[in-house]
Amino acid sequence: MTKLQLVATSAMGLESIVAEEVQNLGYETKVDNGKVYFEGDELAIARCNLWLRVADRVKIVVAQFPATTFDQLFESTKSIEWEKYLPVDAAFPVAGKSVKSKLFSVPDCQAIVKKAIVERMKQHYKRLGFLDESGATFKIEVSILKDVATITIDTSGAGLHRRGYRQAQGEAPLKETLAAALIKVSKWNPNRPFVDLFCGSGTIPLEAAMIGQNIAPGYNREFISEHWNWIKSKVWDEARDEADSLANYDQPLEIIGSDIDHKMVSIAEANALEAGFSDLVTFKQMQATDFTTRLTDGVIISNPPYGERIGEIETIERVIRDLGNVMKNYPTWSVYMLSSMENFEELYGKKATKKRKLFNGFIRTDLYQFWGQKSKRD
Repeated sequence: MTKLQLVATSAMGLESIVAEEVQNLGYETKVDNGKVYFEGDELAIARCNLWLRVADRVKIVVAQFPATTFDQLFESTKSIEWEKYLPVDAAFPVAGKSVKSKLFSVPDCQAIVKKAIVERMKQHYKRLGFLDESGATFKIEVSILKDVATITIDTSGAGLHRRGYRQAQGEAPLKETLAAALIKVSKWNPNRPFVDLFCGSGTIPLEAAMIGQNIAPGYNREFISEHWNWIKSKVWDEARDEADSLANYDQPLEIIGSDIDHKMVSIAEANALEAGFSDLVTFKQMQATDFTTRLTDGVIISNPPYGERIGEIETIERVIRDLGNVMKNYPTWSVYMLSSMENFEELYGKKATKKRKLFNGFIRTDLYQFWGQKSKRD
């Protein structure tokens, strides 16, 4: 097995959760803005792609070097032993970004990196003319931050939020990775009831079901690095066998999702069927303020409409106000609401136990956490 420098990328504000996930897989981490660095081998690539619920992608850090001129960028890129990663027929598109750097023209940087790799490949494989790039794909990125270039290869392909179960979605879907993060923050465990009162297409309840039964989120999808010749199929087989052995398919769950829109409930049910949770997760059409239960010690995690996103702000404010009154009847329940409304606590009628700044796409939000009282049986 080859020792590699790897990085799991994430949305801002979620790095600590991703770091904990990576550490739970047995790897030491170093955290930066939107990035969690760690060392691992081919098996680590497979395991992290299968298991990371909150990360966006897993990438190989090929090199990092200063780059203030195009010549420097070209020569440093060409000096990399690309033949260790790319076979002669590799397809290797190059993406790029540049922030606060002298080399600010991203198209030029991409073209130079591409040319440098081609020159290295032709030299090593003794090829004349063009490389046909008809084989497996290796997505390369050059990222220049404050005149330091980082070259990476994406091992995931489609973003890790693509679990494979979403058949349809609403107007403003919550990413699966963010939904998983909300559940992780809540410390919910499968022995407690779980409810999403604004379930939309069902993302939060379905992520809870996967967490509750310890099902690897990437188990039913494919990754771009599965087609690479230097990561053998037995590595992926080993990682998937491990994931299957760790899943607790017999774990009973009490998970409910509700939404006022019957069309969204139908979409959520279709997604649950695709995910294999139609018997474990219940969806129903209901106004959030009609919530009632005899159960105690439950957890509500929801992403209610923000007003700026869907619906009228006055309607949303009234719903939040009424919901705050409803939840006074359930003091042992913990409530977690993701919202961009700065007056959420005032509307809800209660000061949050804790707030956490998060980004839902490009929308700055807070996760308002209202912790429930411990029940007498505790």
